[in-house]
Amino acid sequence: MATKLSSGAKIGIVAGGILILLILWFVSVYNQLVKEEEKTIQAWAQVENVYQRRMDLIPNLVKTVKGAADFEKGTLEGVIQARAEATSVKVDPSNLTEESLAAFEKAQNGLSSSLGRLMMVVERYPELKATENFKELQAQLEGTENRISVERKKFNECVQAYNVKVRRFPANVVASLCGFEKKAYFKAVEGAEQAPEVDFEF
Repeated sequence: MATKLSSGAKIGIVAGGILILLILWFVSVYNQLVKEEEKTIQAWAQVENVYQRRMDLIPNLVKTVKGAADFEKGTLEGVIQARAEATSVKVDPSNLTEESLAAFEKAQNGLSSSLGRLMMVVERYPELKATENFKELQAQLEGTENRISVERKKFNECVQAYNVKVRRFPANVVASLCGFEKKAYFKAVEGAEQAPEVDFEF
C-alpha cells in the first residue's frame, strides 16, 4: 500500500534536490575556475621559460664580445648589471598582481635596453659581427625575442579567459567565496610597438 507523503516531506525532498543541484553547480564552477587558473600558471611558466632562455644566452654573448674586440667596458657592465636585476625579480604565478608584473616588466625592459645598446655598439666592430659564434648567438637571441612576444600574447589570452570567468555572474559568487581573484596582464610599454634593437643586417 502506497504511503502518501505529507506536504512537509514533499517540501523537504524538493529542498534536498535543490541543495544537491546547487552543490553540483558549485563544484562544477569551482573546477572550471581551477582549470582556468592553472592555464594562466602554465602560460606564466612559458613566459618565464623564454625570458630565462634569453638570460642564459647573455653570458656567452658577453664572453664572445669581450674576447673578440677591445670592447667598451661600460656597455658590457650595463648588460651584466641589467641581467642581474632581471634575474632577481621573482613573480608568484598564483598571485599575479599589477605591481608584481610591473616590477618584472621593468627589469626585463631594462635588460632589453641594455642588449639594444650592446648591439648598436657592435655595429662598430665588423670583425666581431663576422664571427660565426657571434652570428649564432645573435640568431638565437633574435629567435628568443620573438618567442617572448608570442608567449606574452598567449599569457594575456589565458589571463583574459580566467578574468572573464572570475567576474561573470554567477561564477563570480563562487570565485569570491573561494578566493579566486583577477590576475594582471602584461601591458605594452611606451615604444613597445617596436621590437628591441637586437638584430642587424650584415
